[in-house]
Amino acid sequence: MDMPMKTKLNLTMDREIIERAKHYAKRENRSLSDIVENYLKLLTQKDVNKPETPTHPTVESMRGSFKMPNDFDSKKELRKRVEFKF
Repeated sequence: MDMPMKTKLNLTMDREIIERAKHYAKRENRSLSDIVENYLKLLTQKDVNKPETPTHPTVESMRGSFKMPNDFDSKKELRKRVEFKF
């Protein structure tokens, strides 16, 4: 089985967080790289327990036909509509 090629990654973050993370890694007898890599794996893997909900064909046909303004705030718009309704 081929091992995945490892590549170096530079990250910039708060010094205090780095120090706390190093202490955590040492306590857990792990490398900081291993911890970060495994966390990113968790973030990027598909949830196998959550089946994808198929999109209705009518909705799918409308995909991309409506462009939202860049400054559109959906929460603000929803709040305005609820306030108007009640």
